Amino acid sequence: MSASASNRAKTPSDIAAMKGQSKVVCLTAYTTPVAKIVDSHCDLILVGDSVGMVLHGMPSTIGVTMEMMVMHGQAVMRGAVRALVVVDMPFGSYEESPQQAFGNAAKIMSQTGCAAVKLEGGMHMAETIAFLVKRGIPVMAHIGLTPQSVNTLGGYKVQGRGADAERLRADARAVAEAGAFSVVLEKVPASLADAITAEIGIVTVGIGASAGCDGQVLVVDDMLGIFADFKPKFVKRYAQVAQISEAAVEAYALEVRSGAFPAAEHLFAD
Repeated sequence: MSASASNRAKTPSDIAAMKGQSKVVCLTAYTTPVAKIVDSHCDLILVGDSVGMVLHGMPSTIGVTMEMMVMHGQAVMRGAVRALVVVDMPFGSYEESPQQAFGNAAKIMSQTGCAAVKLEGGMHMAETIAFLVKRGIPVMAHIGLTPQSVNTLGGYKVQGRGADAERLRADARAVAEAGAFSVVLEKVPASLADAITAEIGIVTVGIGASAGCDGQVLVVDDMLGIFADFKPKFVKRYAQVAQISEAAVEAYALEVRSGAFPAAEHLFAD
């Protein structure tokens, strides 16, 4: 394989073909610098509507707009070369009708250059997913805990326990049959995530689900310890960037106040 071929961006078909072959590695990104960091290590980069909480300080994802998703999608596309980039469709941009979903998905893809969109919902969104896929828009589905529905779900609770498990299995089958190339399983019991992964023919990407899923996704700011005020059970901290950054800022402030910075090596001669 040539260097140019090996470095080409992955496609939804490439991700779909990883089912049962190799694990799909996914992280979120919202900016060009972070996209550059994660691109060579990830198969898929998700420009999540979690950007509203992580970067904009919103209390939930509900207030995220199309304009925000397009802006952050454009930023990530400037830094991504190898990974498949998927952009979330924000709350209110696709629920009304398949036609509304198509118009907004087409806007996201045409204005960002991303390869696919993600939307939340199972059986009730199957018609919309099929409508988009038939018109050339690859879709990543999202079931289980769907943050845009947090008000009707009664909070960020685990989904699919007990008798509710069959509903989630039906959701998974519905989005797979509708043509989604992958599906996020968020905050579902591990045994249920394993069963769904075995039952459907598309890639499952877990977040608070199971190591048996076909892949995993985390919010990059969570796993790096940047978004340090929030740590769900399913997050593993791989670094403590917030602590390191605060220590660096403290050192800078001390040197400025003492006159140690800037030193001679940071200045320009006459």
